[in-house]
Amino acid sequence: MNPTLRIFVFFLSISAAGFVSAADYPPPTEGDYTIRDFKFASDETLPELRLHYRTLGKLEKDTQGKTTNAVLIMHGTTGSGAQFIRSEFAGELFGKGQPLDATKFFIVLPDGIGHGKSSKPSDGMHAKFPPYGYIDMVEADYRLLTAGLGVNHVRLVMGTSMGGMHTWVWGELHPDFMDALMPLASLPTQISGRNRAWRRMVIDAIRNDPAWNNGEYKTQPPSLRTAAEMLWFMSSNPILRQKDAPTLSQTDEVLDKFVEQIVRTDDANDVLYALEASHDYDPGPSLEKIQAPLLAINFADDLINPPELGILEREIKHVPHGRATVIPFSDKTRGHGSHTLATLWKDQLMELLKETESKSTTQSP
Repeated sequence: MNPTLRIFVFFLSISAAGFVSAADYPPPTEGDYTIRDFKFASDETLPELRLHYRTLGKLEKDTQGKTTNAVLIMHGTTGSGAQFIRSEFAGELFGKGQPLDATKFFIVLPDGIGHGKSSKPSDGMHAKFPPYGYIDMVEADYRLLTAGLGVNHVRLVMGTSMGGMHTWVWGELHPDFMDALMPLASLPTQISGRNRAWRRMVIDAIRNDPAWNNGEYKTQPPSLRTAAEMLWFMSSNPILRQKDAPTLSQTDEVLDKFVEQIVRTDDANDVLYALEASHDYDPGPSLEKIQAPLLAINFADDLINPPELGILEREIKHVPHGRATVIPFSDKTRGHGSHTLATLWKDQLMELLKETESKSTTQSP
């Protein structure tokens, strides 16, 4: 398995839906954009912040110079833009005639700060890397799009999990920049309750691990295994877990396999920073600032964003042009990871694009 496909998407390889050949959509072009003297919200500055990205398609602008076909898609915690180049996502969306046809759209898949091939603690700074938050990540992606790729408007901003949370922030910080928003597997509220608790458990496990050595370890500390075990526990639904691991020995085997994959491909400092980054996420007080039509999609069997809390239904009322839906549990859903199975929600994406098509063609720059 490609090592860049990390924690929240690893388990999807077990049973993916709707396989389509990669030949059905153009291959992505990869690149790097460097932001000089990037200042974080913490007031720390990094002389060179490298942002890696993938693009599909060709950028188009109208006669007034406004970008007309750009789409931004953001990944989840510890993931990267590479996670979307998969049959169950790209194969359902990027092919000719599909909702985000790469012959018509210019699709941008960035690696967020601290993730993938972008600047991150494991590059060498370790725990001396500046602490970053979601606002820093959104600001860096904004500068990648505008200064790096020449995008001054986007047709759609969407994301999965952490990328879904970033989508809410995008709508608040840059309300005139997009025609539509679609956050997947996220809630528009501060990280709290069980969602905060499991993150805190992983953070504490790493920071209190003597082998972590203030981030200066030579081999991955045992706490990375604890992090992987917690993430396995949270990232799918109980019924699927029981089906995949119906006995004690089979559970141990499946869990061990998952953990070993994470230990081989991930880094404790990167995981620590990625989980701590959610500290500044709190879109609730500013939801009224979101002007673009927004469709939030969650899943009934998502343990990280359980619908019984009623948060999505309550908060979506504060979004001027927002609506939300929760996809019911079925033999096709995969808990939190359902966000990458586009066959579950691509019809609703098509509807959102159709509803906002007139806006994209008539709005002035």
